[in-house]
Order: sequence, then C-alpha cells, then structure tokens
Amino acid sequence: MALSFLSVITPFIVQSRPSEALGVEVVLLGVLLSIHWPQPKSAPPGWPGCFSKDFRYQPRDESPSTLANCDLNSITIDPYRRGTASKRKQYYSKMAKRHASEALDELAGVDSPASKKSRLDDLSSGPSTTNGRDIDERRELYNNDLENAQKGAVDEAEDSEEDFEDDEVEEKAPIRQAAPTEGYDDLYLDTIDRNVLDFDFEKLCSISLSNINVYACLVCGRYFQGRGLKSHAYFHALEEDHHVFINMETQKVYVLPEGYEVKSKSLDDIKFVSDPRYTKQEVMEFDRKPRTSWALGNKEYTPGFVGMNNIKENDYLNVIVQALSHVAPLRNYFLLEDFSSAPELVKRTSILFRKIWNPRAFKAHVSPHELLQEISLRSNKRFTLTAQSDPVEFLSWFLNNLHLGLGGSKTKPGSSMIQRVFQGKLRSESQAITAKADASDRLRFEEAAEVKVDSGRFLLLTLDLPPAPLFQDELERNIIPQVPLTTILSKYNGVTAQEHLAQRKRFRLVHPLPPFLALHVKRFSQNKFISERNPTIVTFDPQGLDVSPYVQPDPAFHTPGEPILYNLVANVVHEAVRARDDVADASEERKTWKVQLKDKASDEWVIAQDLFVDKIRSELLYLGETYLQIWERRREPPANRKGKGRA
Repeated sequence: MALSFLSVITPFIVQSRPSEALGVEVVLLGVLLSIHWPQPKSAPPGWPGCFSKDFRYQPRDESPSTLANCDLNSITIDPYRRGTASKRKQYYSKMAKRHASEALDELAGVDSPASKKSRLDDLSSGPSTTNGRDIDERRELYNNDLENAQKGAVDEAEDSEEDFEDDEVEEKAPIRQAAPTEGYDDLYLDTIDRNVLDFDFEKLCSISLSNINVYACLVCGRYFQGRGLKSHAYFHALEEDHHVFINMETQKVYVLPEGYEVKSKSLDDIKFVSDPRYTKQEVMEFDRKPRTSWALGNKEYTPGFVGMNNIKENDYLNVIVQALSHVAPLRNYFLLEDFSSAPELVKRTSILFRKIWNPRAFKAHVSPHELLQEISLRSNKRFTLTAQSDPVEFLSWFLNNLHLGLGGSKTKPGSSMIQRVFQGKLRSESQAITAKADASDRLRFEEAAEVKVDSGRFLLLTLDLPPAPLFQDELERNIIPQVPLTTILSKYNGVTAQEHLAQRKRFRLVHPLPPFLALHVKRFSQNKFISERNPTIVTFDPQGLDVSPYVQPDPAFHTPGEPILYNLVANVVHEAVRARDDVADASEERKTWKVQLKDKASDEWVIAQDLFVDKIRSELLYLGETYLQIWERRREPPANRKGKGRA
C-alpha cells in the first residue's frame, strides 16, 4: 500500500522539483513506514535495528553483513550503549513505568534517541545532486561513517562495561576507630567474664591452630588469630557479639570490630593473670611473710602452694615442676628475669613458675598444658600428657635442656643457673676385679693392684635400696623394711665399694658442694620379664641432714670436723594404686605421684597431688615411698666459713 501510494505521487514531485525528488521520497517513505509498521509499545524509540538500502527493516545483530545493508541515515545506536550504568538504570526504570499513552519526550531528565525524521531533515537540508560525482562521494562518506560506527559501537560497549563495574555499590565495612567515642571508654567492658578466662593453655587460634598474633576473647575465653578486617577474631566479634579481646603477647586490649585499644585500669587484673610480673621486693617476701589469697568465688589459697591440673597422665611432670618452683634461687631467677627472647621451653617454664606464685589468680590451681606441649615437641614425644613417665628421667632431661636453653655450655661448669644451683663434684675410684678374688673379697680394694681415680660432675645423686624381703613374716603379712637415709648415703663415704662391670668402685663428694642436693632413691628395677618395685621405707629427719661424712675434707672450703647441714625442701613420693582390687600382681599396679613441700614463711609442710592441696605433719613425711628429694644447704655463720670458695 505504501509503495503504491509512493509510485503515484512521485511523478508529480519529479516534474515540479527534480532536484528534491530523492529527499522528499525518502521522507515520505519514512512517514508511511512508521504509520504502517509501528514499533512495539514495549520497545523504546531507537530500538536496535535499521532500514536497509532496499527499505527493508532488519534487526541489528552488530554483524558486518547486517551493518553493510543498512542505510547510513538509518543507523541507530542501542539505548544500552549510551551513558553510564547509572543513567542506563534510570532510563530503563522510567521506560518501564511509562504508560503507553505517555509521550517519550515528556519524561523529564531522560535523553531519548533522536528521531529518524530530524536526522533525515538534516541530511536533506544540505545540497543534493544526482550526478555520479555526488553519488560516489556519498558512498565513500557512507563507508567511512560505517567503519567509524562499528568501532564506536565496540568502544562504547567496553566503556559501558567499565562504567558498570565502577558504578557497582560496594558493601562498606564497619568503621574502624583509633580511639573510643568520647564518653564511651568503658563500652563492652561489662561483658567480660573472668570466670571463663584460662590463660594456661597453649596460645593457638581455635580455628586456624596458628600461634602467630593470637588474641583471647575476654567474653568466652577462646583464642583467635589477628584483629584485622578478615581475621578470625573480627568475624567472631560480628557473629557472636563478643567485642573485647586481649593480645596474648603485648597484653593490649582491643574492642572489635571497631579496632581501638582500651586503656582502662579495670583490666589490670586480667593482664596480671595472663602474664604475672613481680618486683624484687615482692619475690623476697615469698619466704618471709605468710600470705593468704582468694580466688574468684572467695576460695582461699596460698601463693606457691596451688593445685596443678593432671590432664591425663602428667602427674610425673607436676611433682617435678612443683618441687623446682620451691628452689629459691631458681624460682627467683625465673620470676624476675626477662625471657621474651629466650627459647620457648625457658619462656614457658618462666610463665608457669610466675603463675604458681600468683597472689591475684582467678582460680586456685594452674595447668601445665602450655609447657607440656613444648616438652612433648622437644623430647620427640618421649614425655607427653597421655602416657606415664618416670619423674627422675624427666628431671634429668628437663634440667639439661633448661641449661642449654639458658645459654649454658656443655664443657664449662657453672655456665647457667641450673648448674650453679644443682651441680656438684664427685670423686670415684675403680679397680679391676681379678679372677682369684673370692666372693667375700670381691669388693675389697687390693693395695697392690692399680686404682684408677676419676672426677666428674653431677646434678643428682642415686641412692640404692637394700633388697626387699622375699617372704612374709610369721603373721603372714608382707614385711615392709625400713632403712635410714644416712645408711644408703654411705655409698658416697669413700669406703663402701660397689661392683659394676667387673670393677669395684667407691665414691665420695668433693668440695665445693652445691647449694641444693637432689637425691634419687632407686626403687624400680627392670628385668627381662617385669618391672619390680622395692617398697622399702626411707626414714629421715627433714631438718639438719649432715653430709660431712660423705665429703672429702678440704680446709680451704670448710673447717674439718664441722657438720655440713642440709634442710629438706621437697619430697616426691610414689604411691602404687592397684588397677583391680582382686589382683595382687605388681604389674597390674598404676603409678601415681605426689609431692611434699616446705612452706618457709609459715614453717609448715604441704602435700600436693594434682588439684588436691593440704597440710601435713612433718613426722609423717617419711611414711610414703620416697623417690626424689631436694635438700637446701643451711647457711653457716660467718665464723665457720673458710677460703674464697663456695661450700
């Protein structure tokens, strides 16, 4: 219909104005097509598509073949190619709300595509000719503009994608603060629960198990790593609404997620419990003034005499740590010195000692878990919290590794605090046992034979018990023999000989004596079949043990004939517990350990077994199976001291 109407009216236009025939024809064709083929109401003007050179409407798919068939004046740019992402969203949102009867140009603030009519009018307003030269120039112009349109479409697509990315609204993180808001310095501090705080366990993040930059939540007591925007502590604060955290290394307290530091005196007790620090005057008063403290819940305890948690089978370690923490020079050294740059074993030992003597603790016991983890790692799981071990074997390993951790030398004596406290000198004589020696003379030194003399150093002395009786008494009861401590100490009098590897040996202590003597009573022996225990009781007086008969006289250090007295500090006792009451076999017994400690401030004795702590009379100390003892040398009056050496 449109073409038939155009064929009728065109001759009249050509006859009247031939030069304008082409432009008028195109205008009429556009008007007729817009009337005959109206665009869908749901599509905005300028919807992707064009009229081809043969005046056919073609959907635009941006392919070169389609663009080549489009007429220059009918090329349109899609509305989603125009403007930024925000303008596109505004355009389409308003287009979706526009009623079908509403004019597009009436929408305020929305730029609609220019109509085809205006573009054709602009083209027809210029000079137009029908000769071949103008047609060639127009084709060349068409081809150039077509290439520019293709490139421009690609560039606009890339720019629109970048604009869309830039215009995306990012979710903002909570605002971080360098300081609390004025008037809210104590915000969230009321949520702290001191009853759940336990800083004795190893400082590992409860999620990543990392020991780097660990924070403790003061609301629930759990450990988390970091306090940044992507840290576990940060997410814990958002998810659980727990906001107060303390850095376990710097002892600084922060509020998350805001991230500012809290400087409040009300948090000093938590910082002290986490990392107790003492002055020299406070440490000196531990053994001079009786002191009583109260934990949370108004539970009374004495600093230095607290229970130690037996996690599973680590009581062998508990008794050794308790005993060493009452060796005054060693305790004072670990309480006062700074071990921040020391090896981890030394650092954790210092922390545990400081917690044992804490007068402001939240609870009346401590846990050796943190130290145990380091010991298990350093000993290649020789000493763990899940398997029972021998306390003396652990003491030997522990003292030697502390000595090395404190910078001690393997060859130079007295190079660490461990050696200055426990190390002594021992003189040994050995002689080969000849074949002609009979049974009665095997241990008698022969004057004609050569005697080899050696000297060495020790950290503890081993004492041998006499053999236990094999038979029951007349009342059919097991005989439990008793032996005085001075009798088994005769091993070191320089006279009593022992047989060892086809040699007879005798020992004697040499001046200077160490300030503390560690004595090991050997109760267990291992044969090919079972481990045997000797139940012999060792009797002793905790005050005034004279060791002068067992020391080689030396006037330069001590006046001959004068006693050298030691007082008992700690006594580790073995207790056998039957696994089943109906079994009498010793192999079915389970080993447990407890320690008896001297409270110098009150001049009383205390017994500690795991979390159990109680007082005990000094007359009852020897009734148990003594396994390890630590004796402290009594200070002599100045008149009895000789020479410059240390006695």
